[in-house]
Amino acid sequence: MTERRSILGGSTFEEQIGYARAVVDGDRVHVSGTTGFDYTTMTISDDVVEQAEQCLRNIEAALDEAECSFADVVRVRYLLPDRADFEPCWPVLRRAFGGVRPAATMLMCGLADPRMKIEIEVDARRTTV
Repeated sequence: MTERRSILGGSTFEEQIGYARAVVDGDRVHVSGTTGFDYTTMTISDDVVEQAEQCLRNIEAALDEAECSFADVVRVRYLLPDRADFEPCWPVLRRAFGGVRPAATMLMCGLADPRMKIEIEVDARRTTV
């Protein structure tokens, strides 16, 4: 039987809405859309680059718990309300994904909280199961 387990990230939203930060399903890891909230304090920076950095820290923690890393990411989706905020984040995103070059999409859309300037979602494939 394929292993399936949920990884919780500590966000109050997970309980309120009913989702997990990530789901491990066999060798696949699906990380939910992750924002720049620091889930230990439930605070968020006003700066989009700082938000992107925190998104990646949150995603990295989920990937680590799933026994994989950014090197295992095969798909990334960037969601931003303002397209002008995307380019300033490129250096931060390149540090995380430049070596692995996953398939990527950037979408402009409204996010759940007006303080959120970027949300990142990834899918990975674990090499050790």
